[in-house]
Amino acid sequence: MTVLRADLSLLWRQIRSQNRTFWRTPVAAFFTLALPVFFLALFSVLFGGSEVADGYRFAQFFAPAMAVFAACSATFSNLAIGTAFARDQGILKRVRGTPLPPWVYMAGRIGSGVWIAVISVVAMFVVGWSLFGFVMLWDNVGVALSVFVLGMATFSALGLSVCAVVRTADTVPAVTNAVFLPMAFISGIFIPLEDAPAWLVVLGDIFPLKHFAEPFGASFNPFHTGPVLGWENLATMGGWLVLGMVLTTRFFNWDPRGSR
Repeated sequence: MTVLRADLSLLWRQIRSQNRTFWRTPVAAFFTLALPVFFLALFSVLFGGSEVADGYRFAQFFAPAMAVFAACSATFSNLAIGTAFARDQGILKRVRGTPLPPWVYMAGRIGSGVWIAVISVVAMFVVGWSLFGFVMLWDNVGVALSVFVLGMATFSALGLSVCAVVRTADTVPAVTNAVFLPMAFISGIFIPLEDAPAWLVVLGDIFPLKHFAEPFGASFNPFHTGPVLGWENLATMGGWLVLGMVLTTRFFNWDPRGSR
């Protein structure tokens, strides 16, 4: 029990340390927090000047989508990029030579990403409520939290798997952007896919972001009927979570590429 308390204390300190590192990187903070808020403001001004239906405005449906976009950026993109650069700079190798348990260091990175994701979701809802007419619906908050936890686990695992598979830190940002941004469009984050070609809808169904965004958004949709979270959402996110864990376990290396 004493050892567990000591490890948890180390974990908390590691999360705080990673948080400080994040806020000292303005580019990461901008793309994770400021850019999604900017998208929310821009699209709300363009399309949300009046009521969409029954007193609800555009932000009611768009703010949850932007919250998911920001949360996934905080875990998938930032975790992959930050860990890859730490590896290439030799930080991960030095960590292995300290008394700090490796799992504490890595859990600290993941915990920091999840914490930033929580901040981004709260910020999105606060901005949507205070400026653009978003109304907080509490009936499905428990389901939304469950979806959020599974989504964060999935995209954290996928972020680490990208770091594990892509060998150099300079390549990781390009890979994460090339994967994440198209996935956001085909998952209906920015534009609804009701009138999209069938093949594009099927392609979006394959990837986990759509299965994160749809039930999370449905939790705050006053017109949604039926179950919010379906088995297909759980199965798809769970499958990608397992794949990310397998790839990370198989290919992740703590040493820079030059030392392999």
